[in-house]
Amino acid sequence: MLKNYFETTDGTGILATADSSGKVNGAVYGKPHFIDDETIAFIMADRLTHHNLQSNFSACYIFREEGEGYRGKRLYLTKTKEEDDPEIIDKTRRGKPHGSPEKESPKYLVYFQIDKVLPLVGTVSK
Repeated sequence: MLKNYFETTDGTGILATADSSGKVNGAVYGKPHFIDDETIAFIMADRLTHHNLQSNFSACYIFREEGEGYRGKRLYLTKTKEEDDPEIIDKTRRGKPHGSPEKESPKYLVYFQIDKVLPLVGTVSK
């Protein structure tokens, strides 16, 4: 169900993380890669988001649908593992990598357990 939503819905996503002291970071990310109904993954460079996830495994992916109003999803996540094998990362990619290959930093495929899904606006439960 959730996989189908992301396959058929256009919008913009933000992945929010925090370091071990609680300093927050938000970064624009594409749609998640679905491994199964409870596990997603993102391909990420070795930047602040990836750095934060080394000491604080919690994250929130906020997705706003294109169009009028405030429709979308909030996915509360816990990092479970990561891969740095270029073959696995290339098989996971939807398209060509961004940027030029010679300037590309190392990439990681970071897996998350989906802990909770809420609508973009409002809450269903605490």
